[in-house]
Amino acid sequence: MTRDDRLYDVVVVLDHNQRPRVRGAGSAIFLHIAREGFSPTQGCVAITPEAMRRLLPRLSRHARLIIA
Repeated sequence: MTRDDRLYDVVVVLDHNQRPRVRGAGSAIFLHIAREGFSPTQGCVAITPEAMRRLLPRLSRHARLIIA
């Protein structure tokens, strides 16, 4: 997932449609760095690099993120 714009330098896989996997319900939803101006993603959640730097040390393998 290498990109020149560095949006995927840090990616957190969100547990959307993982267990059980439902055909046609979408997949590969990530938390990643936002584009400048926060232009839309393809269904992912995007945050500023600063917000990502603050969030990452607080995450663990069993962390539960609630996106509202």
